[in-house]
Amino acid sequence: MPVRMTLPPTLAARLAASDRPQFGVWVCSASAVNAEIAAGSGLDVVLIDAEHSPNSLESILAQLQAVSAYPVTPLVRPPFGDPVAIKQYLDIGVQNLLIPMVDSVEQAEAMVRAVRYPPHGIRGVGSALARASRWNRVEGYLADAASTISLFVQIESAAAVERVEEIAAVEGVDGILVGPADLAASMGLIGQQEHPDVVAGVMRSIAAAKTAGKPAGVNAFAPAVADRYAEAGAALVLVGADVSLLARSTEALADRFIGSPRP
Repeated sequence: MPVRMTLPPTLAARLAASDRPQFGVWVCSASAVNAEIAAGSGLDVVLIDAEHSPNSLESILAQLQAVSAYPVTPLVRPPFGDPVAIKQYLDIGVQNLLIPMVDSVEQAEAMVRAVRYPPHGIRGVGSALARASRWNRVEGYLADAASTISLFVQIESAAAVERVEEIAAVEGVDGILVGPADLAASMGLIGQQEHPDVVAGVMRSIAAAKTAGKPAGVNAFAPAVADRYAEAGAALVLVGADVSLLARSTEALADRFIGSPRP
């Protein structure tokens, strides 16, 4: 007899069930070892990135498998919102998707269609061949697939902030995540994530999500900034990245043991 399986709760479900903000870390190294280390850290979310990282379908799959033994929620960001790529991500077992650079209601609605089977969407039906259904070992997967997937879209441009109330309200979008770095760049303030206009855009987005009854997330690697956005109502705060932690820690070792180069 085959093993019958139940998929873990989605990120949207875990955020809804939590009485505190969830905190997460990016894994940008395309390393299953790093993903597993992060998964055992005690943080709530591991965000596997393929937009700014050298990830393939195979490396994302390996990371999903590596973190699956831990009480952590994997969230995966594809390079862009392409329905064909999304189909492949879903079929390898990605349950929680973060779509970058969503600037309009139309884009958000297209992403909703990409994660749903007909007649409500355009996702291709290949569950018998795919890890998504554990090769048909998840009973009733086709009928219930929508409940096993959560869709988050990124608000990371001035244009998106101007439309954030409408984007957050799109049926089938489970939440938003604000990217202050790209938001600042789009406002002509590159590198100035703490500029008052950028902070105002983040706060507006958090408020829009709350009004829509949906969670908002945000990137905030500085602890004081993370605290501020959590206090403002962010349900998910991403507080670091594996590559940044390694870079800063090794630099600190070099400073401690070698110091500054002599003139």
